[in-house]
Amino acid sequence: QVQLVESGGGLVQAGGSLRLSCAASGSISFSNTMRWYRQNPGKQRELVAAMTTGGITNYADSVKGRFTISSDSAKNMMYLQMNSLKPEDTAVYYCNVDQVVVAGTWWYNQWGQGTQVTVSS
Repeated sequence: QVQLVESGGGLVQAGGSLRLSCAASGSISFSNTMRWYRQNPGKQRELVAAMTTGGITNYADSVKGRFTISSDSAKNMMYLQMNSLKPEDTAVYYCNVDQVVVAGTWWYNQWGQGTQVTVSS
């Protein structure tokens, strides 16, 4: 079973920072796009940031200049550094990858379970 496990969420005051991590149970180093989404109850899941294994990044306008997506393929990890947090950043954050390779088996469109980020004003 392929797993993506997020960590690093929590409660922070406005203006603070958090670093979310996403650990994959297999390799994410193959041609891939890695993404962070967020979602609030009753709302659609929103793409926050994306990065290809070639290093091309894309961010939602609402987080540009504040959030940074990165990865460490050797450790099968991806990250989301979130600075200058605002109350409107409050959401459950999910990591997503196009493919994970575990013991020679390819798993597609994998999601983590989500981690809560709450920003107080």
